[in-house]
Amino acid sequence: MSARAATRQQNLLIGRDESWMQFNRRVLEEAQDTANPLLERVKFLAITASNLDEFVEIRVAGLLQRIEDGYTDLGPEGITPQQTLDTLTADMHSFMNEQYGCWNDQLLPALCDTGVRVLSWDEMDENARQAATTFYQKEVDPLLTPITIDPAHPFPRVLNKALCIALLLRRKRKSTAGPVLGVVTVPRALPRLVHLPSSTNDTHDFIFLHDLIEKHAAGMYRGYEILSKAAFRVTRNSNLYFQEEEARSMLESVRSELHNRRKGDAVRLEIEEGADPEIIDRLRVNFELDDTQIYRTDGPVNLSRLMNLYSDTPRPDLKYPPFVPHELRLNRKSADLFDELRHRDILLHHPFDSYDAVVGFIEAAAADPNVISIKQTLYRTSSDSPMFRALVDAAQSKEVTVVVELMARFDEASNIRWARDLEDAGVQVFHGIVGLKTHCKLALLVRRDPDGGIRRYAHLGTGNYNPVTARFYTDISLLTSDPAITAAVHSVFNYLTAHSESDDYAPLLVAPLTLAESFIRLIARETEHAKAGRKAHLIAKMNSLLEQSVIEALYAASQAGVKVDLIVRGICALRPGLKGVSENIQVRSLVGRFLEHSRIFYFANGGNEEFYCGSADWMPRNLFERCEVVFPVKDAQLCARLRNEILAAYLVDTVKTRLLRGDGGYVRASGTPVGKSLPAFSAQDFFMQIAEGKASADDIPKMPEVEKREPKAAAKKTAPRKKPMTAQLV
Repeated sequence: MSARAATRQQNLLIGRDESWMQFNRRVLEEAQDTANPLLERVKFLAITASNLDEFVEIRVAGLLQRIEDGYTDLGPEGITPQQTLDTLTADMHSFMNEQYGCWNDQLLPALCDTGVRVLSWDEMDENARQAATTFYQKEVDPLLTPITIDPAHPFPRVLNKALCIALLLRRKRKSTAGPVLGVVTVPRALPRLVHLPSSTNDTHDFIFLHDLIEKHAAGMYRGYEILSKAAFRVTRNSNLYFQEEEARSMLESVRSELHNRRKGDAVRLEIEEGADPEIIDRLRVNFELDDTQIYRTDGPVNLSRLMNLYSDTPRPDLKYPPFVPHELRLNRKSADLFDELRHRDILLHHPFDSYDAVVGFIEAAAADPNVISIKQTLYRTSSDSPMFRALVDAAQSKEVTVVVELMARFDEASNIRWARDLEDAGVQVFHGIVGLKTHCKLALLVRRDPDGGIRRYAHLGTGNYNPVTARFYTDISLLTSDPAITAAVHSVFNYLTAHSESDDYAPLLVAPLTLAESFIRLIARETEHAKAGRKAHLIAKMNSLLEQSVIEALYAASQAGVKVDLIVRGICALRPGLKGVSENIQVRSLVGRFLEHSRIFYFANGGNEEFYCGSADWMPRNLFERCEVVFPVKDAQLCARLRNEILAAYLVDTVKTRLLRGDGGYVRASGTPVGKSLPAFSAQDFFMQIAEGKASADDIPKMPEVEKREPKAAAKKTAPRKKPMTAQLV
């Protein structure tokens, strides 16, 4: 690639990792936002740390691998892996400083003011010290294994992200030997914050577990003088590489990789800021890290464990008020859910609509003797889920088939366990297609109905079959008996279990077979409508936007005059507002109480509107490396709800929405001219009010006509022909 082409490419695309860091900063802003309840702010801070952990062990580790393997090729944003890593490293150090600034300067003092205190040993009264000592002696000490590093005791195998304490030790007896290093691993089975007895009912006191262990460290190292000590944590490479052609089965391959993951190279060392330089140097040498990979923390190592402070503090006044979702109500004339679905489709917007309806769909199928078979995909769930139990029960009397995704990152071990449990119960378990993750969310029932006919019923969704996360993730569910949709779902299951490819999965869009080309075709259709002067508008809501071919199509649509509204929670490589390229594109990101997870796609189509929902983002992995399903919403009332209630609310949110600028930065919507012209409006709060019967679509603010963004007209046919976007982006 020429330098000029690389520069042009870099100008048109935002780097994936740069964009992800911007997303995590938006989460951090929620921790800094005093409008949020205090303990919810603590939770947001913990989420930023957890997010960063995964980013380091996957993305940063992957960059290090590419550099070590000698790759110097330019990425989509036009820079080398080493340049990307250098930029990221500086950004992560800066971000960590912001995290600890938030904890030390904002959250910790505010918590103390409200009676929630995280104390050091010296700040505790005698009663609290006695309770902490008793807890240490009974619960902690029996689990500790102190190690001293010497020729007879090599450095212990430190597990990925395990909190440890390093101690610089010197023998009390006269010895010519220099200081030695001691290492103690903090037990993962114990809470990171120990609840202490408080002097009043209005206070809740805690001490960090590692502080408690450090205070009693002398008892583990008798005969040694402790010169210094510091908590530390190592993050390791957690990338999974499958040699599928050599693996005897996908199950064995995943199990093997789980074992190998624990042996991953270290990619980051977090250690207390005041740690003795000799401790830092010994750890750095042992883990083979350079100075840029050492992150000194001005506070507790591993802020993600602050989630315990959120869950263990019984202060509902410092959390979001409880929310009760809307329960599905059947038509009074319907005999049951299946009778209802024979007359109408049902659209659910979780968590505002209760997920119990989806669980009930599977439970009803398991209990109904007229249901002949059940097929379902499972990506992330748990063996204590009512849905899991329903599948086990159903297997006793009917055909049950489950396609389990073993490679759901960081859930592999649990997925293996419950896949085995399903098999033991008589469920036919398949692991999908080798080389493709099964990410689609499908359930298909075959039922002998009262009229004697055999009919299919289906659930299609945007989120995992997990009733727990369904309370915190926004997702869309469609329950239907539509013959065309259910027949296509049946074909998808044949593809997953037998790799039986169909020529046509319509009306579904299926990756990796038809999804990418279908989306590009739909975008191109809007482009042609705009050129012909017909109504052309595209709204797409997703988690991430990275796929270059889709971005090219969106740029072409913008140039033709299509109004493009993108609602992208996380990574977005597209640059909006570039003159002559993306002036008609606006990108929003909403970070709030619930994790935005739904994928919704709207195409004006010259006035003949089309709506789709599904499991896929516009990313290479979703379009080409996974089995994904995007499904149409046909019913006019359900389409009206998607348009006039759900998407309309997202497009005028001024409280939790940030707008992406062309330079890759984000600005709060409230600070834009349109945002200033609108009242404060939170889409998620509005959806809760809808669920509680306190609001309707009529309550959504209308976009001011004067400030309303209108698409710029397409260039006249006499204008000089522009080079194709493909050439500009290559």
